[in-house]
Amino acid sequence: MAFDFTGATFDSRLVKPGMLFIALKGEKADGHDFIPQARAAGAAGIVDGQGELDALARDYRRSLKAKVVGVTGSAGKTTTKELVKTFLSTVGRVHATEGNYNNHIGVPLTILNCPKDADFLVLEMGSNHPGEIAALCDVAEPDCAIVTNVGTAHMEFFGSQDGIAEEKGTLLSRAKLFGVVSGGNVRLERLRGMCKGEFIEVDPRPAWLEKAMSQVLPGAHNVSNAALAFAVAERFGATREGAVQALEGFALPGARWRKSVRDGVTYIDDSYNANPDSMIAALDAFASTPCDGKHVAVLGDMLELGPAAAEMHRRVFEHAMKLGIPLVIGVGEESSKCICHLAYKTLAPLKKKFRLDVSSGDLVLLKASHSMNLSSLLEN
Repeated sequence: MAFDFTGATFDSRLVKPGMLFIALKGEKADGHDFIPQARAAGAAGIVDGQGELDALARDYRRSLKAKVVGVTGSAGKTTTKELVKTFLSTVGRVHATEGNYNNHIGVPLTILNCPKDADFLVLEMGSNHPGEIAALCDVAEPDCAIVTNVGTAHMEFFGSQDGIAEEKGTLLSRAKLFGVVSGGNVRLERLRGMCKGEFIEVDPRPAWLEKAMSQVLPGAHNVSNAALAFAVAERFGATREGAVQALEGFALPGARWRKSVRDGVTYIDDSYNANPDSMIAALDAFASTPCDGKHVAVLGDMLELGPAAAEMHRRVFEHAMKLGIPLVIGVGEESSKCICHLAYKTLAPLKKKFRLDVSSGDLVLLKASHSMNLSSLLEN
């Protein structure tokens, strides 16, 4: 089968000559209404609906020479995906998920945008309902799998951590060559039993990676993510020396441990997403980061936690207080009920006085689910 297109998009404004336009019906708009604009822009063809998108992406994936690496987990997916991309780039040409395009639309779209001469295709795979990883694997047919961890994200829809492990482990069961899991994973044995290919258990704290990661992205959780990523890259010829060199200048996309300085205050914007495990890991890394003033943690609500939401928020705030962070601020319905120094049910009143709570030399962490919009604190 010939694939005569130069990429794909579901946004008619981004269509360039030779690209495919994916017409999907969404909650707010129907892509079919924009087919004329896409054709006028030079679209090579129209992909009509989810079924056709999946089928085309699957066929195109089978035509690629690239080894496909799938990355999933309750936290750290994007970080690990970016690290896999970085390490594999030392041995070949890599195409990877942009941002967190990791769902039923993003995964096939990423596949269709993969260059034909790519050596590796790295796909981030997200899931907040049972069965979604299996559906993504039906399209992507992964060669290798990484499960970063099994935590409590989206507990509302999975019911238990065992349910989450079952979902994440689906990727291991579908990987043709091997699967990679951290030795510190709390559901290690369950995942081991699901892996159909070679099972690789990785040391989550290799000394050489701890040193290299401390220069670009602190925290034990990020060292573990890097160890998983390197375990895959090493199988394809990457070296430690090459990996360390590739980390120079490494940065994550979006509001993920993004540092900025305003009026002498250093902000770490890590507000793209949050769950209890990523919150605690971020707090540990934050508390160990030196500054000239005081540490200020602004922690907002974490969503989709189900009946255990109150307890999980309480656990996070108790951890923040035990770390001795001088100023812990809770924002949101759940966070404002927890023990902290300042509490706000909504963001608006905090935005009015936030600059009065911080001084030059302070280090501020912003961490919450994306919809809490903590990044807007930096707009004042």
